[in-house]
Amino acid sequence: MLVRFWGTRGSLAKPGPATVRYGGNTSCVEVRSAAGTLVVIDCGTGAHNLGHALLAGPNQPLRGHLLISHTHWDHIQGIPFFEPLFAPDNEWDIYAPHSLGQSIRDTLAGQMQYTYFPVTLEALGAKIRYHDLVEGVFQLGDITVRSRYLNHPALTLGYRLEADGVAVVYSCDHEPFSHQPSADKTVTSEQDRRHADFLREADLVIHDAQYTATEYANKIGWGHSTAEFAVDICNAVGVKQLALTHHDPMRDDDAVDRIIVAMRDRISASGQPLHVFAAAEGDTIELQSGCDTGITHSATEFSAVTPIATAISEHSIYMGVTDAQTAGVIRGAAAAENVRLMSGTNTETALQIIATDRPSLLIVDEQSTADDAVKICRAVKDSDLQASVQTPVVVLTDREHTASELAEFDTDWMIKPFSHEYARTRVHAAILQTTCRWIRASLPENEAARLAALDALEILDSAPEERFDRIIRIASGAFEVPIALVSLVDRDRQWFKSCIGLDVKETPRDMAFCAHAILEDELLIVPDALQDPRFADNPLVTGEPHVRFYAGCPLKLPDGNLMGTLCLIDTRPRQLDDGRINLLRDLGKLVETELSRKARPEPD
Repeated sequence: MLVRFWGTRGSLAKPGPATVRYGGNTSCVEVRSAAGTLVVIDCGTGAHNLGHALLAGPNQPLRGHLLISHTHWDHIQGIPFFEPLFAPDNEWDIYAPHSLGQSIRDTLAGQMQYTYFPVTLEALGAKIRYHDLVEGVFQLGDITVRSRYLNHPALTLGYRLEADGVAVVYSCDHEPFSHQPSADKTVTSEQDRRHADFLREADLVIHDAQYTATEYANKIGWGHSTAEFAVDICNAVGVKQLALTHHDPMRDDDAVDRIIVAMRDRISASGQPLHVFAAAEGDTIELQSGCDTGITHSATEFSAVTPIATAISEHSIYMGVTDAQTAGVIRGAAAAENVRLMSGTNTETALQIIATDRPSLLIVDEQSTADDAVKICRAVKDSDLQASVQTPVVVLTDREHTASELAEFDTDWMIKPFSHEYARTRVHAAILQTTCRWIRASLPENEAARLAALDALEILDSAPEERFDRIIRIASGAFEVPIALVSLVDRDRQWFKSCIGLDVKETPRDMAFCAHAILEDELLIVPDALQDPRFADNPLVTGEPHVRFYAGCPLKLPDGNLMGTLCLIDTRPRQLDDGRINLLRDLGKLVETELSRKARPEPD
């Protein structure tokens, strides 16, 4: 994999004699896999030179992917000057964080309105597809990309690119969640640990390092890291190379040199093999692996490009009692995102609101005496509410919280004071993280042949038959489940040849657990749908029939095509032991036998 830097400056382009060596253009990085997949990460002013280089290259027309971390100016100003977007034969896919308001296309069009720029977005001649992203995983050719929310006053994604047996992480415009580094340089905040896992064992991390530790005290909340933080966290998780980037516009080349010397001394003292350097315009890095690890993403990972159609006005926040200034910031953030805000005067009121109104997010204050944050977190964790709603909790605190009683709960933290923009971003990310855990199944590779074989059975929309109903009754009784089905997966639906426990004959295919089950010739067992990112927000889970457990045995015809499943459904979490798994397979074989026969009248 090849990585080349085209823009390494942060916040504002700063060309001139004092920035010649490391460059004055804002963020832009080019990545190419061995197979030739082209990815551009961020499109700051450095994209102007990249565009010229791409058009001068031999591979025309161009097919590329543009990943935007966020839409602050220093990361998108190069788009109107990126010439490959104007060439009619080129194809580009543009990806950026999903907004609860306007789409990424509308956002980019905003900076090219007539008032600001003489050329509109419609003038771009290339074939362009726009994609709104959330946290998750997606594929760009042979490159697997993982996206992760960063800590910045605007909704920002970091990207981890994996191909050719190596991994590159781009983590720009990120501030550590903990404002005070630990004495032994280890990661102590749970949110910082998650960030560390995102970087873990990468071959190259390109990390925000706009400030030094001595500068950071006056920059808290601005959304950027220190060089010391980047070095320490990469050291802790086995990163091989670290490129410090997003250089402050006030820092000249000599000042960058001094930071690198200090950081290398810091690494030498730790005894770790991490190689650290400053990202510089024009530098190219070739990453090689001794073997192809064949990195792919698991089917249980959430797809970052899953279409999300969520109306922000349908969401709500519960805010526990906090000081007037902080409460005002939260109210402003909720109003800006058009989210309904509820509050209570005591813990009992809070629990009642949570139980009846089911807010999308809880915000509680660690220091509040009128609204006990610990009691609320414990009640939510220990009650059935946690299983049915999975409401996230954000704790407000004015201190580093590693020793807090609340550390035992799965919460996020916001350290006071914080800005309106920061609060708005955290609200935005929390709602997206909890409203989109639902993966639509992909199509089988042999979908056309499979559908033709299903049509040839001449069984769809046929009348009930005792030969199938008999098996379903046995399955329901033997496994003690309220719902059992013979489900056939059609083009846009799953249709039930036999059914116990449901009053419907079919459901949309994009909701169907069985549409996932036919992707593999193995049983699909989901012990608890609320804990599985493929199904947690599926309407069949959040609504009727409130699926919690699913076990589906794929039904295969003699020609090898998978038609559907014999499936078991329960409204409570379950596990199946080996004996019951074998029994489900045996019953599935009986259904397959009946499917391979043409419909026939039942004997008198």
